[in-house]
Amino acid sequence: MTKQNRKSARKNSSQKGNQTGKPRAETVGLRIIGGRFRRRKLLYSGEIRTRPMKDRLREAVFNLIGDEIEGSHAIDLFAGTGALGLEALSRGAARATLIEQHYPTADIIRQNVSALGVQSQTEIVPGNVFIWNKRRGDLGKASWLVFCSPPYDFYVSRSGEMLELLGGLIQAAPVKSIFVVEADERFDYALLKDPQAWDVRSYPPAFIGVYRKVGNR
Repeated sequence: MTKQNRKSARKNSSQKGNQTGKPRAETVGLRIIGGRFRRRKLLYSGEIRTRPMKDRLREAVFNLIGDEIEGSHAIDLFAGTGALGLEALSRGAARATLIEQHYPTADIIRQNVSALGVQSQTEIVPGNVFIWNKRRGDLGKASWLVFCSPPYDFYVSRSGEMLELLGGLIQAAPVKSIFVVEADERFDYALLKDPQAWDVRSYPPAFIGVYRKVGNR
């Protein structure tokens, strides 16, 4: 077989394996790391845009908030695979709202939610989080556990929208709500509401800021 024919054969084989031309969801070392669903695998397309929080960082985050998860409403603003919200459900959150504007990725979230059997506890919002924030309805009286893990460039290219998003949610959140914000070195947590109350920790190349709402501040 000539070199050209070998290339053609490989191409044809690849096309047969994925007739739709769409990326297939596969398990790429992504799992729930604690709680009732511990070690359960999650689907992940492998797309760079999704960028799931690394296991060690996710574990560090949940160690920081610990028992405060119980009974909360987990809200993942840039949900990707849904790993953060589903991890929260695994560890005792009462419900989860997962917002993801990339429709194929939102479909993967649906598959992960179905595989874990938590459809009744989960709302998936396939849309733009900035628009959702302006139209959001009643999110309930339970304390919120808000995860904000966007593409890092949003803190630069969409800085005004990011500050408006987080500021509005902090203002609206019930007392005892917790905010977990992941960023890189380009973001200044001092720009956020009530800056002295943020517990910011470094997990290179990421930074994690945790905010607990006390009273009506």
